Amino acid sequence: MTELVTYELNDGVATITLSNGKANALSHEVFEALNGALDRAEQDKAVVILTGQPGIFSGGYDLKEMQKGPKEAATLVKVGSTLAHRLAGFPLPVIGACSGHAIAKGAFILLSVDYRVGVEGNFKLGLNEVAIGMTMHHAGIEIARHRLTPSHFYRSVVNAEIFSPQDAVTAGFLDETVAPEQLLERANQIAQQFRKLDLRAHKQTKVKAKAEYLELLGRCIEQDAKSLGLSD
Repeated sequence: MTELVTYELNDGVATITLSNGKANALSHEVFEALNGALDRAEQDKAVVILTGQPGIFSGGYDLKEMQKGPKEAATLVKVGSTLAHRLAGFPLPVIGACSGHAIAKGAFILLSVDYRVGVEGNFKLGLNEVAIGMTMHHAGIEIARHRLTPSHFYRSVVNAEIFSPQDAVTAGFLDETVAPEQLLERANQIAQQFRKLDLRAHKQTKVKAKAEYLELLGRCIEQDAKSLGLSD
């Protein structure tokens, strides 16, 4: 059986790879494995590269779990939003190496890390919630607002517009694109650049710069949980 998440440490860089079927669906098991890998990266004091399989970063939440019922769906969303909060305030640099399509929660992960490299090609990136009949949750709205340009925020969140990799750079989902065969090489170059920073200063500045956002996101996660009956 293939591991859902793999962890490889090399030269101070931890590469965490998602591998859960053709959509790289995000299930409770995947989130648990992702958090375990991030725990290891913290212990190793490693810069993180988070990537997927060739052609797919992630298509979002595992629909089998989302379709079990409203409470089950809300529980998975809370776990996913909590991971986004962790990534946004992670004490070490995190690079998203977007290996293809990134839809819904896959795109939210890109909006939560420090730097994003995508691959050129016929790939789709964006937030499709409204298009598939889901009202955007409070946490998702604020994650998008934090990183997208104002016009692309509206186009993404309210209009559910999906972007090509190059347009995703303009929107704010990605910072740059490269040829697919160059993705991990480029991600590792950026990781080594990050390693040259004073990582204590990076951590403290990140938390200071994002203090209001992280507090707001924490409140939104609780608000979403409460509105869906998950809180006490």
